[in-house]
Amino acid sequence: MDDKKIIELYFERNEQAIKETDIKYGKLCHKIAYNILNNLQDSEECVNDTYLGVWNKIPPTRPDNFKAYISKIVRSISIDKFRKQKAKKRSADMVMALDELADILPDERYAPSRNDEEIGKSISIFLNKQKEVVRRVFHLKYFYFESNIAIAERCGFTERKVTHMLAHTRAQLKEYLIKEEIYL
Repeated sequence: MDDKKIIELYFERNEQAIKETDIKYGKLCHKIAYNILNNLQDSEECVNDTYLGVWNKIPPTRPDNFKAYISKIVRSISIDKFRKQKAKKRSADMVMALDELADILPDERYAPSRNDEEIGKSISIFLNKQKEVVRRVFHLKYFYFESNIAIAERCGFTERKVTHMLAHTRAQLKEYLIKEEIYL
């Protein structure tokens, strides 16, 4: 079923919307959650919470890109769950990815006027100026939390090339954020 029809089912408050969402995006949602949590049971719980979240947000929200919309929700819910559990169990790939980005994002103590939405828009503008392959590698690493090895296999690169691409992109992003006065 196409996304517009699924969204219409949500607007009609038809529970079939959740079933159709699961059919079309269930695997993607599970993969995103699992890449963050590294636990099947926790991932399943986050996916179910995602469906409930979508049900509660549509209506009134009418997303233009349903795949991106649901991906963002499952990612957010999974990261929240990860943060709650991080003292118990950590995913090395995710911790490393978040640490890498923390080094280039503004510190709230020094840039309190910057909000996440403004920073996100700046990062999107920066990424849209990059080659498609650079954007893809960046998204796989920092949005889906794929390991460098998994990215290399998916993109046909060596792990070393992926590591180099990410380091280079982070350095360029930091320069861009400084130039735009986002990073202080």
